[in-house]
Amino acid sequence: MELQGTVKKLFDAQTFASGFQKREMVILTQEQYPQPINIEFLSDKISLLDNLKEGENVKVGINIRGREWVSPQGETKYFNSITGWRIEKVMDNGSEPTQASPSQAASPVSNENPFAGDDDDDLPF
Repeated sequence: MELQGTVKKLFDAQTFASGFQKREMVILTQEQYPQPINIEFLSDKISLLDNLKEGENVKVGINIRGREWVSPQGETKYFNSITGWRIEKVMDNGSEPTQASPSQAASPVSNENPFAGDDDDDLPF
C-alpha cells in the first residue's frame, strides 16, 4: 500500500534496551479532509528519514500490521501499526490536492429538447 502527503513531523530515532530501533514520522494526507498519519520505520529502514525535511511531499510504501494482546485480567485487545519501508519524494504541484477535472475537449452541450419533434407520445400518463 502507499500513502501520499506532506511531511508534518519527523521524530528522533528511539533505541530500546533490546537494541531494537524505530523512528516515526507524521504525514498529512492530501485529500478533501486531510488526515495526520503516524508511520513508523524500524531497524535498518530508519535511515530512509535522514534526507527528509518537514514540508516536503512524499509517497510512502507502507504495511499495516496488527497485534493481539491479552491482559493479565484475561481481556483481549487489538492494536494496529503502520510501518514504512520505502519513501519517494514527490514534486510539489501546489497545495491543492490533485483532482480529476472535466475534459475541456468534450463536445458542446446542446440545450435543445431531443424529444421536441416526437408526435408519437405513448406515455401512460
